Formats: sequence, C-alpha cells, structure tokens
Amino acid sequence: GTTTPPTTTTRAVARGQRPMLSTTSRACAARTALARATTARCTGLRFSGGCAPGAKKAVEGASRARAGGVMTMVRRRCATMTVRAAQPTFVTTPIYYVNDQPHIGHVYTSTVADTYARYRRAKGDDVFFLTGTDEHGLKVEQSAAKRGVDPQALADENSEKFRAVMQAYDISFDEFIRTTDDYHERQVKNFVKLLQDKDAVYLGKFEGWYDEGQEEYYTETKAKDLDYKSPISGKDMVRSSEENYYFRLSAYQSQLEALHAENEQFLTPSARRNEMIQRLNEGLNDVPISRTNFSWGIPMPNDEKHVIYVWIDALMNYITAIGLGDGKDSELLAKREKYWPASVHIMAKEISWFHSVIWPALLMALDLPLPQRVHAHGFWIREGRKMSKSLGNFVDLDCMNRFKEHYGLDAMRYYLAVEGPIGAQDANFSAERVQEVYSSDLVNTMGNSVSRTTAMINKYFDGVVPSEGDVKFDNWNMTERTSEQVQLALAAYEALDLPRAAAAAKNIIMDVDLFISETEPFRMAKDESKRDQLNACLYQCLESLRIAAVLLEPLMPNKMAEFDAGVGLGEGTIDERTKWGGLKPGTTVQKLALFPRCEGLDENGEPIKA
Repeated sequence: GTTTPPTTTTRAVARGQRPMLSTTSRACAARTALARATTARCTGLRFSGGCAPGAKKAVEGASRARAGGVMTMVRRRCATMTVRAAQPTFVTTPIYYVNDQPHIGHVYTSTVADTYARYRRAKGDDVFFLTGTDEHGLKVEQSAAKRGVDPQALADENSEKFRAVMQAYDISFDEFIRTTDDYHERQVKNFVKLLQDKDAVYLGKFEGWYDEGQEEYYTETKAKDLDYKSPISGKDMVRSSEENYYFRLSAYQSQLEALHAENEQFLTPSARRNEMIQRLNEGLNDVPISRTNFSWGIPMPNDEKHVIYVWIDALMNYITAIGLGDGKDSELLAKREKYWPASVHIMAKEISWFHSVIWPALLMALDLPLPQRVHAHGFWIREGRKMSKSLGNFVDLDCMNRFKEHYGLDAMRYYLAVEGPIGAQDANFSAERVQEVYSSDLVNTMGNSVSRTTAMINKYFDGVVPSEGDVKFDNWNMTERTSEQVQLALAAYEALDLPRAAAAAKNIIMDVDLFISETEPFRMAKDESKRDQLNACLYQCLESLRIAAVLLEPLMPNKMAEFDAGVGLGEGTIDERTKWGGLKPGTTVQKLALFPRCEGLDENGEPIKA
C-alpha cells in the first residue's frame, strides 16, 4: 500500500501577475487546456467549495481594486500562449498557526512559494497554490480563555490577519484554507476513521515529555539528549502522562528509510535529508494523534473525549483542500484530484520532521501517493543570533511593513529572494544589507540600465525600437550570452534556487552595461555612417533587458508590469518570451525610471537620524 514518489528535480517558482490574479491565471489555463481532452476547467478554482465565509468577497474585492493594468497584460499574454497540455502543479506553504503573529518568516516562506507558483504559471502550467491557517489546539484555547472570547472568535480574528498579509505582499494563492472550515473538519474525521479501520491507530498511554511550544512529544531518552528543553524555543519541556490514540509510525520505519535513502530530491536541501536519516537511524516510536487535556479541536471518531492532535489535523489540509477525503462522488475532488500528489511543500526547517517523516507515513497508511518534494529552508537571524522578542531583534510585521513602504513591495520581495535562507544556512537580516542590495542590484544595475537604454532610444529614434539588422560586434554575441543566462535562470527556478535565478538575470543586465561602455552608442549617434551599428546596438541592449525582465517577473511582478507597459515583455510562456527576437522593431517605448534612489533605514525600519 505504499507509493514512493518518483525522483524529480523540482518545480520552481511563479508567474508575473499581481497576487489576486488567479482569475486571470484560470482564464489562461483554460486556453492552454484546450489540448487536454479530459478537462475544460481553468487553473486555480480559488473559490470552488469550502472557502471560509466572506473569503471570496474579500479576495475578489482586493483583486478588482489592485490588479488594474496588470490584469490586461496577463490576459493579453495568456491569449497568445502556445496551446499545450497544462501540467497540474500543486504548491503549498504550511498553514500558519493563529496563536502566532505574522512576521518575516511567514512573509518569506509565502514569497518563496508565490515565486514558485508564478514561475510555473509562466511556464503555462495549471497551478493550484494553497496557503491558510492552523486554528485548533491547546494554545488557541488558552489564549481565547485569557481574553474571555470564544476560540472561534480568536481564530477568525487572527486568520484574517494572515489573509491580509498575503494580500499586502502579493501572494497569489488560489485557496486560503482554514482548519475550522467544515469541509476540512469533515474530511479529517474521514481520514482518521480510515486509519482506525486499517489498524494504523490504537489506544495507548503516553509517558514522557512534551514541548508545549511545538506541541510535540518526546521519549525520556530523546528528551534527556535535548536536556529537557525545546530544540526550537529553548523552553523547558513538561512531564506528561496521558491516554492517547497512537499512529503506528514505527511500522513504516523501513519504507521511510528507503524513501530518504533512494530519493535525494524528496527532502531538500541535502542537510535536512541528512538530519532526517540520522533521526530515522535512531528508530521510530509510535506517535500520539489525540489529546484529552483540551477541547478546541476535531473530535476523534467514535470517542469524542479525545481531540485529534493539532499536527495531524494540520498536515491533512494538503489533501482536504482538494477533496481527497470526501469520496469519489465529491464535486471538489472531481475538480482538484489532478493536483495530487503535491509538487512541493515549502516551509521552514523546524517542521521538516512532521512533513518528511510523519506526513509520508500517514499517506502510506492511507494508500495515497507521496508529495514529490518537501523543501525546508533555514531561519532569518540577526547579528548571528536567533530572532527573539526578548532580545529586541525580532522582525515583526510592523517592521517589515516599514521596509516595504520605504523601498517598495517588489524591492523587498527581491531582497528576501536573493538574501534569504533558501538553503541549509540561516540568513542574516540587516537594514544595511537591504540598502546595499536595493542600491546595487535595483537602482544602479537594473534601474540605471533600463533608464539609459530607453532614454537613448527616445533621444535617437523618437522612442521607436530600431531594427537589429545583421550587424555584428567584435567579442560580443549578445544573443548567445543572453541565452546562456536564460538557461541558468530557468534551471535555478526549477531547483527553487531563487538567488541564482536572480543572479542570472542580473548577469544579462551587467552585460548590457558593459556592452554600452565598450560600443559607446552615444558616439555612434554622432556619425551618420554608423547608423546601422547604432540601430543594432540599442536593439540588442533593449532586447537583452526585456529578457532579463521576463526572468525577474516571478520575483518582481509589479515592477516588471511597469516595464511591460513601457517597453513590452513579449507574448507567450516564459520559454517563448525569453527567446531572442521578442522585441519587435517599430514598437514605441517610454523612458523608464523603475527604482528611485532613497536613503537607508535603521534596524527597526525607521529613518536614520542625523
């Protein structure tokens, strides 16, 4: 009953429209899906079944208010994409715990997943991008009691905060699931009942230690190894003795060992995989899947004094969102079944154990295919230390918003992507580094190159793109050089290596700067006999910049929409738009200034005082 995922280099990142544009991506997918005999539906189905009350209205309202010209751009581009079979692609963030407040970690994980989803849409794929909130558990119940409110009211309030963050940071999700949604709770019960029927669950008694912050159990031996402190928060564990229903995790020891040994791409980066292999080598214990010391959760089937453990409840959102627990006659299943198995689950490293060991074991027990990839990135830190409110170095949402308002949303998306902890290592957040990256990469490199090139075309050709002709320049084959960087960028996106994808696009732009310095088009313009050379030079500069902008569109969709409005990004998929020749002679272009210069901020995102 075990299905092992195929080895795969991963899929990568996302499309270049603004966040609430899944309506447009669905329209695009409907066109490309004409080649598929089995479906005539559109990508996303954001509101097909199970959305929380008011969600559709809120998101559609944001979409209408903010999309504007970008919607027109995407409709035009999708309409001209080459018709091909749209590959179903399922991208997820973890669902975020409503007892927490949004911070840089949530924004970063969501931005990585969003970039992946935008990239896959740009490839012409049929993308379903899922995020949401985890709303059950002891901590939510306790917090609600302290405030004197119902747990559902607290969940509603805090879930809306996370939804607002997604919209503010242009996260183009197709569904925002909540674990208090009726359709989720119903399916979780169905799945747990199926586990019971398969004898994968039994009633037992736990004696050991409990990490309240992570809501994770530890045996005496493991707790002792950790000095009885949480490996995440450093807080003391508590001694626990409780009757629970257990999942027979130990029964899947050999299958899980084989999964991690034979499939190097299942859990990335490789350091995470090595950690899990080491833990597997220590042997697996069965894990509790129910609690009896609180009531705010989903009751166990046929035993309502037990509440389903919050992690089991939360993990199942990935399959309840597509209706896998509702049976073959489910309308939701009919629309979304094609998206399973997930292409990639994206999260921070502290929950890699749940996603790469417990989650695949549950799927094995349910006879369901495993996700193709789990990617567990590192943490954001400051000055080499873990962020902490007590240390005063925490980058909360207010701080993030101040940086965003100062530099612009896309500039912060770019910074997070190129400087973030996408791999095994943690990444340092520094106000000084934000300023350096913004000034160097965006103002002085891309902004300056686009500005000077569009200015010269306006000055020497009245804003009309000249013809390239057949002029060659010694030691400069811009077509070949650009093509090499395109292949590097696309491969990096596929591997979820956002820094390298951005670096490849930046290399194209730096080539343009060097090309201008060596060929000196401003001197050519003074010599009428060199008109053909001037034509070719400026065409090649602007065409290279267009291709670089296409590559950067998943990272900076709004700024690249400005480029599209002023120059044009071309038509079709990202593969088609990054081919040389997409810039048509005779096109009228505007002089562009994409990234204005600005002063730096202090570590709290405030103006630096003299």
